[in-house]
Amino acid sequence: MWTRDLQGKKRIWEVLVVIAVFGLFFAGGLYAQGPASPFPTYGVGAIQVRLYTDYFCPPCRAMEPPVEPVLRDLLKRKVITLTMVDVPLHRYSPLYAQYFLYALKGKNDLEHTLKVRNILFEAAANTHITTKEQLEEIFKSKGIPFAVFNPKAAFNRYNGLITEDGINSTPTCVIVRGGKKEAFVGIQDILKALKHLQ
Repeated sequence: MWTRDLQGKKRIWEVLVVIAVFGLFFAGGLYAQGPASPFPTYGVGAIQVRLYTDYFCPPCRAMEPPVEPVLRDLLKRKVITLTMVDVPLHRYSPLYAQYFLYALKGKNDLEHTLKVRNILFEAAANTHITTKEQLEEIFKSKGIPFAVFNPKAAFNRYNGLITEDGINSTPTCVIVRGGKKEAFVGIQDILKALKHLQ
């Protein structure tokens, strides 16, 4: 799991500070306001699944291939409602989360979302991709349309969920069913919990 170098209360404090920066970065209205922000929530199932990841988290990247078919199956069978939440644990995570939302502006369905996430995970694995110009070039080369807008509303929702679920490491999956909330951390536990829902 991705907790960087800090643990315990100090780690929770760091996450809260990053969340505050995450929110303040967009509070100034740097982008033109438009229609409602796209948000990565899919499905109509009674069971809520919230998947918390960071593009710069190697275990999160490794989790994508085995977890995607399970999520597709659960969504197709209307078992779950899935929300994907970007957690800002790395210096460049807010930038990547911003461009993820930009890519959802024109097309916000599960397959497009998974494709964009995989592109961003791949880009984050290359430590030299740290600017908006580089991300825009990658999107253009992969045929991913994007629209710049103020993502403050979506980031506020991210922050609310991160705080509500007490997230301090990635990957984490929170499953809410029948009024009961459970959190699973790490690839194996998350995959096992999701397969149990099948």
